[in-house]
Amino acid sequence: MSFLYQLLDPYFVGAVLTAVAAAATVFTLAQPFLEPDRLDARLKGVGKERDRIRVRERERMNQKASLRQEPKAYMKRVVDRLRLDNWLGTEDAKNKLMMAGYRGQQAEIAFLFFRLVMPIAFFVLAGFYLFVLEVLDQPAIIRFGLVVVATYLGIKAPELFLRNQTSKRQAVIQRNWPDTLDLLLICVESGMAIEAAFRRVGVEIANQCMMLAEEMALTTAELSYLTDRRVAYENLANRTGLESVKNVTTALIQAERYGTPVGQALRVLAQESRDQRMTEAEKKAAALPPKLTVPMILFFLPVLFVVILTPAMVQVFSMK
Repeated sequence: MSFLYQLLDPYFVGAVLTAVAAAATVFTLAQPFLEPDRLDARLKGVGKERDRIRVRERERMNQKASLRQEPKAYMKRVVDRLRLDNWLGTEDAKNKLMMAGYRGQQAEIAFLFFRLVMPIAFFVLAGFYLFVLEVLDQPAIIRFGLVVVATYLGIKAPELFLRNQTSKRQAVIQRNWPDTLDLLLICVESGMAIEAAFRRVGVEIANQCMMLAEEMALTTAELSYLTDRRVAYENLANRTGLESVKNVTTALIQAERYGTPVGQALRVLAQESRDQRMTEAEKKAAALPPKLTVPMILFFLPVLFVVILTPAMVQVFSMK
């Protein structure tokens, strides 16, 4: 009983609680000094992993995204022997090749080669199917007209391919351009020169968009060796063919000529690019209901009618 009374003694309980509180306080104060510095180790690990990723992506960009390739030997022989660049090559075709992402002599030679080969291939295939195999039981004049149409499609096939590639490339660049402007704005406001900012953004954006990384690398090179920096900015706008990129290059040209602040212009243009991207997304979302009307009528409504009417029809026929 004396032990129980001692446990219930207020002085004893207070002393025990005071000792527990003091021990907890000492443990709380000493715990940060006793535990190892895990945050520093984690930050070092993250930094090393980031460096490894950067090295890997740079190697991948150097291996897979080479901006200059050697032309095929047989294509070059055909183009040089027939002098296709004199009567098939135009300055507009070169601009279209650049906008589609094809640069260098290899791209020009391949384009000229296929502009010669595709009409011949379409003509031979159409004539073989229509006149030799006779897959269509039509008069000769109609089959000959179909052969002419196929030949015309062969003439336009390389241009259609370039147009398709250009639209895809512009869509990718337009989607990633606001992020590129944000990175460029951060670099410029941190005190970097415009060449260093382009180089840094090109390295950082490579993981997200290789096309923009290539354009940034080309612009950095042109800013380094061209005598007129305005030409480098104009080349960037011409290679992409986008109005948003042209607005940025115009702002950079004005900053070079008149000394206007680049940071404020980039901030405004970045916000406009983000707003434009959001507007495009809203347009696509608004266009979904009309596009879904026909599939719903053709596929969903018949299934609903079957599910709803089948039990009623089963009951009607069972009553009979």
